[in-house]
Amino acid sequence: MALVSNTGSIHRIGAGTVRYRGGSMAFNLPTHMESLKMKDNPIGSSSLSCSSGNITHGLHVDRVRMASKLGGRVIVAASPPTEDATVATEPLTKEDLVAYLASGCKPKEKWRIGTEHEKFGFEVGTLRPMKYDQIAGLLNGIAERFDWEKIMEGDNIIGLQQGKQSISLEPGGQFELSGAPLETLHQTCAEVNSHLYQVKAVAEEMGIGFLGMGFQPKWRREDIPIMPKGRYEIMRNYMPKVGSLGLDMMFRTCTVQVNLDFDSEADMIKKFRVGLALQPIATALFANSPFTEGKPNGYLSMRSQIWTDTDNDRSGMLPFVFDDSFGFEKYVDYALDVPMYFVYRNKKYIDCSGMSFRDFMAGKLAPVPGQFPTLTDWENHLTTIFPEVRLKRYLEMRGSDGGPWRRLCALPAFWVGLLYDEDSLQNILDITADWTTEERQMLRNKVPKTGLNTPFRDGLVRHIAQDIVKIAKDGLERRGFKESGFLNEVTEVARTGVTPAEKLLELYNGKWGHNVDPVFEELLY
Repeated sequence: MALVSNTGSIHRIGAGTVRYRGGSMAFNLPTHMESLKMKDNPIGSSSLSCSSGNITHGLHVDRVRMASKLGGRVIVAASPPTEDATVATEPLTKEDLVAYLASGCKPKEKWRIGTEHEKFGFEVGTLRPMKYDQIAGLLNGIAERFDWEKIMEGDNIIGLQQGKQSISLEPGGQFELSGAPLETLHQTCAEVNSHLYQVKAVAEEMGIGFLGMGFQPKWRREDIPIMPKGRYEIMRNYMPKVGSLGLDMMFRTCTVQVNLDFDSEADMIKKFRVGLALQPIATALFANSPFTEGKPNGYLSMRSQIWTDTDNDRSGMLPFVFDDSFGFEKYVDYALDVPMYFVYRNKKYIDCSGMSFRDFMAGKLAPVPGQFPTLTDWENHLTTIFPEVRLKRYLEMRGSDGGPWRRLCALPAFWVGLLYDEDSLQNILDITADWTTEERQMLRNKVPKTGLNTPFRDGLVRHIAQDIVKIAKDGLERRGFKESGFLNEVTEVARTGVTPAEKLLELYNGKWGHNVDPVFEELLY
């Protein structure tokens, strides 16, 4: 889910270098942003390239100014914003916001893989969700045994940090690892295994287990504990005003996602379009949330269905990404129109839900009149936008259910094989070039319920998925790291057309005798 990456705990790591957590968040602030020559590209948009360390778009934002607006610091997941990052020395401009996104460009040799995954903690004896005091004990135990740094909000421990990894809590206590930016899928899977080993080593002694699913299969929303994090209180009050399922999204869903890099604006556009077009295919392949409150819910991915009525101002398939005029600036225009949640001032989250970031930039935000946003505020705002693919200084693939450890390795493998190999990327662009806005939305609407058996043109999504998985596998093989084995489980799902959710439903209707409780053992980490 990476629902709201709690950005803002800030540490300086060296002059001219700022590192951000997530998929591939390392970049060097350029000495200045020089205009490069516009070059031809097949997407009909100017290309911004950072391979030389410069960023284009005619934005002459020098190193000192950008560093000042960032606070010259690194924003670390899971921690509240710091005070010194919230004093703007001069108003932000739209060009600053565009430059912020463009500063994520990096040459291919610096591309990395960042995997994030969430899981449900539960008491082994009762299957009930972990309470906050148990979560606090778990976090403290992991910190002390495995040398993680504790992240606090007031007196409450809310996360951990170790190097470029962080552990954070979602609103209902879902336990999330935000992995370090890594070079290969072998490193990614090793990171997953190490994390699960550490969590289990402490949790088992406490009688706690962890479940890999996309939606809480047994318990009502009222049974889920609420985490003591200020921003979640604001969201909890706002969600029912804009959709009927937002609170379920907050408290009862888990996802696995991968964060990937781009080398230019043109490359970002290609990957964004492929990611959006194929997100329903990934949703089908990884569908793993067929139960609600102990019974089948009529969906294969209830997690995905929930996003259709959470908050349509900040979610969905973003059809404008396929416009000829799309680029960093158009995404900034979109993000500026997404209603705000909060600002962080004087160690408090201030409720700005439903208000305009454009007003904030003009110094007219009612709760903080006369104040202007910093790039930390902009970074926070970007993390409150939840489309199927999200742009920050990297791209997040957000359409898949949480699952067991093999699928935690398979999800990044799927997208790396498609997006990090030029031939695979172009093949997918060719395949999806004539898909219409209506067809993409149809897939988004129907796949949560019918999965790989969703009709599409003259066939089924299953047939598309088989071709896509083959292209992803070929892309991984061309990378030369012997990573294609990570796709074995997804290859089998595509071949048979049977999603993980359908396998669970078969067990429920057969061996489990219409009892959902065995899923806690079946999908135990």
